[in-house]
Amino acid sequence: MKKLLLLFLCFSISAASQNMTAKKLGGIITKSADSVAVDGTTWNFFIKDRVLICIADENANRMRIISPIAERNQLDNNAILNSLVANFHTALDVKYAISDEILWSVFTHPLKELSKHQVEDAIAQVYNANVTFGTTFSSTNLAFPGNKKKKKVAKRIYPKEKI
Repeated sequence: MKKLLLLFLCFSISAASQNMTAKKLGGIITKSADSVAVDGTTWNFFIKDRVLICIADENANRMRIISPIAERNQLDNNAILNSLVANFHTALDVKYAISDEILWSVFTHPLKELSKHQVEDAIAQVYNANVTFGTTFSSTNLAFPGNKKKKKVAKRIYPKEKI
């Protein structure tokens, strides 16, 4: 019984230590990024040549990291279909999504429950999903097994300039 109580106490302490705030999140982003512009709890930052945006809302306990990939009218149906397949197999914690006629790589999560490692991993996955769109459509080297067949897509034809 003592061992069970000790285990529960250790778990409770480690779970409580994941109390991410917008201030802590901003610090992690600043250390990870090549350059950062801050507007309240919104960070626009660059990793290499890709723009990423992080938006945090402490009251709603939500955050998201997003990166624009291409305008919708620049994509063919095969590319969109391949991104949906990737959402199931190779995008892992990041998803491809369309909003305001732009295709994005997106990571969303409750803010307070995030650890520093999860934020760093999310930044890397959003970046990788952006860079590999049109080729491997992946956020990491991992893939879930199953139907990974994708239609042939020409080598990345989407503009690499920032949207």
